[in-house]
Parts: sequence; C-alpha cells; structure tokens
Amino acid sequence: MSDKEIDDNEQPLMAHLLELRTRVIRIALGIVVVFLPCFYFSRSLFTYLSGPLLVHMPNHSSLIATGVTAPFLVPMKLSLMVAFAVSLPWTLYQVWMFIAPGLYMAERRLVTPLLVSSTLLFYLGMTFAYYVIFPIVFGFFVSVAPAGVTVMTDISNYLDFVLKMFMAFGIAFELPVAIFLIVWAGFVTPKQLGSYRPYVLVAAFAAGMLLTPPDVISQTLLAVPIYLLYEVGLFTARMFAPGAREREQESS
Repeated sequence: MSDKEIDDNEQPLMAHLLELRTRVIRIALGIVVVFLPCFYFSRSLFTYLSGPLLVHMPNHSSLIATGVTAPFLVPMKLSLMVAFAVSLPWTLYQVWMFIAPGLYMAERRLVTPLLVSSTLLFYLGMTFAYYVIFPIVFGFFVSVAPAGVTVMTDISNYLDFVLKMFMAFGIAFELPVAIFLIVWAGFVTPKQLGSYRPYVLVAAFAAGMLLTPPDVISQTLLAVPIYLLYEVGLFTARMFAPGAREREQESS
C-alpha cells in the first residue's frame, strides 16, 4: 500500500476522532452550564429531594450530617447528578449527531423516536419513584421504627439511597425500548416473547429484589411496573417494529 493510500485511509479516521472530540466537549459544556445554577440552588434542591422523608419524620427529628465535609459535598453531588439528568436530551442529541451520518434513512426514522421515548421513559421512571415509591417506602420505614428510636438519617446515606432508586426505576422503565430493539433486530418475535410471561414475572420480582432495598414493598412496587412495561413493549413491538408481523406469521 502506497503512502498516499495510507493517508487517504487515515483522513476519515482523524475526521471521526475530531468530530468525537467536538461532541464530547459539547456534552461536557452542556453539563457544566446546567450544573452552575443547580449548585447555586443546591440547598433548595436537597430540601426538595428530602421532602418525601421529612414529611414522615417526627417533629423533633431531622436529617443529620455525620461527615465534616458532608454539608458541602452532598449538595454538590446532588447538583452534579441533577445536571447529568437535565442535560440528558442534549447529551443524546450530540450522540445522535455523531452516529446519524452512518445510518440509513429508514434507520434514522426509527432511532429518533427511540431516543425521545427512552429519554421520556427514564424521566418517567424517576418521577414515579419520587412521587409514588418514596412516600410509601419512607412512611413504612419510619412507622416500623422501634419504640424509643428516633429516626435521624444521615444526608449522605439518604442521597445514595434515592440515587440508587432513581437509577433502578429509570432503567426499569426502559424495558419497552429494549423489547422493541430486540424485535426490530430479528432476535425474537412478539409471539415468542409473549410465551415467556411467567418467567418475566419471576424475573421482575428478582430484579425488584436486586435493584431496591430489602423490603417487600419497594420490591413489589418495582416488579409490577416492570411487568406492565413488558406488556407495553410487546404491544409496541407488534404494532410498530418493521417486519415483526411478517416474522411472526412465518414462525406460526
């Protein structure tokens, strides 16, 4: 291979690397732009985040900080996590602009709604956790405290707990998108997935056991939405995945 041919092959690679660097820088700048105002209001954000627990705590108790740096680092960590979540559409847009030139037109038409729906489902999962799960779980935990025990949770432990719950429910709510993708790729048909319902129900409760704290309430409150989202994914794949109906008829 001549030097000219080597240079011609290296040029597209360098162009892709430069484009990737540009997209990564824009993603980082987007996170920073959102982080700055979030950090300014970090104490208010933490007060809002701790609302589902504080409303159930006795009047004479409150959250505590056992670490010397916790009053500063915990709100900053929360601000960073909020910045990641809020800037997620911008991040996905940059990823989309990087991979879109390599896709066919039909693929672009499918990927765009998938990106939008996956983002909305992730937000929906976090919203469900905050407004539905947290009040029930925290109310249960506070109510079962033994007599003479004052509930005073450390702010670092509380933040870690709610972030894990947000991630668990956000990822769990992505199930319809995952089902759509595997049907679209031709790995399975909706009919085959439908035959796995008993196993999915067991797996949903197993996921609830692994992704949530060790109590039956939070595990059930995650397992039931997972199973319902599985049914939503089946319906969506059957109706909108290209070639799903044809493959289903061929396999029957």
